[in-house]
Amino acid sequence: MGDDGEMDIERRWPIGKRWGNNNGVHPVQELNPPRDAVYIDMDRRRMYAWLIPLFVVANVILFIITMYINDCPKNIVAGRHCVARFLGRLSFQPLRENPMVGPSSSALEKMGALESHKVVHAHQGWRLITCIWLHAGVIHLLANMLSLIFIGIRLEQEFGFLRIGVIYLLSGFGGSLLSVLFLQSRISVGASGALFGLLGAMLSELIINWSTYDNKCAALTTLIILVGLNLGVGILPHVDNFAHIGGFIAGFLLGFVLLVRPQFGWVNQRNVPPGYEVESPAESKHRIYQYICLGLAFVLLIVGYTVALVMVFRGVNGNDGCSWCHYLSCVPTSRWSCD
Repeated sequence: MGDDGEMDIERRWPIGKRWGNNNGVHPVQELNPPRDAVYIDMDRRRMYAWLIPLFVVANVILFIITMYINDCPKNIVAGRHCVARFLGRLSFQPLRENPMVGPSSSALEKMGALESHKVVHAHQGWRLITCIWLHAGVIHLLANMLSLIFIGIRLEQEFGFLRIGVIYLLSGFGGSLLSVLFLQSRISVGASGALFGLLGAMLSELIINWSTYDNKCAALTTLIILVGLNLGVGILPHVDNFAHIGGFIAGFLLGFVLLVRPQFGWVNQRNVPPGYEVESPAESKHRIYQYICLGLAFVLLIVGYTVALVMVFRGVNGNDGCSWCHYLSCVPTSRWSCD
């Protein structure tokens, strides 16, 4: 082929895996592919992220609705003053009552906060889902939404809205289940369980697609440190670390099921350009360890959710069978109490 032909081939293969002599791909005609020609990895194309921004907007709207229902000027205890009174009905509870700068606990309960007694004895299982969309205050909302934008948009661009949406919702649900089992003395709200699910999915995605990554050890170390630091914050008082742990475990398992990537060799063989044939044996789409991880994670998810749901609606208190588990959510020190 002339020089013009070679230029055409280079333009058709702009990104992906480098051409190598061991891939068994050769031209049908007497063509010599350029040494630097590469294939397109179709599964690495960035997708438009719209679901995660929609989730952020939904959380903000629900917080505003919660503040409207809260109506601090009307329901404030005599002798106390609302914060940011110029907001009128949307003003916040006194900081002594809610240091997160937000509504009262009664307003959160009306909106669907997670409360063990109401879930188990009043048959209000819907609170396992609604609590994911509520926040205790402006600080809580900003921290979670900034984290969601930082983590969620990249994942949605990489894997699409459907898989990331499923991971987000099921992780939040898993966090709610563990919270009801172990945190039965106070209400709980927030998207933190779902966020930890996305972190867990990032970790399992790295593990199950290990062979497709460069700098994998550095990425693994960074993720483990990030997760460890965030879980460490959960031992502070008034933080529902059980939702974090439950969401992380659910997301970690869901990542093995939903975020499996095909091997580069299989992608390259599937996208061989016209005029070339594949002489080497067909590559498997996934490696054996990927199938094993996927199967085990799927079984553990089904068993875990089933057992947790049965325990929740039977009114089981997880602390009865685990005398030290309450320390996972709060460790008392001389500076604070966990009561």
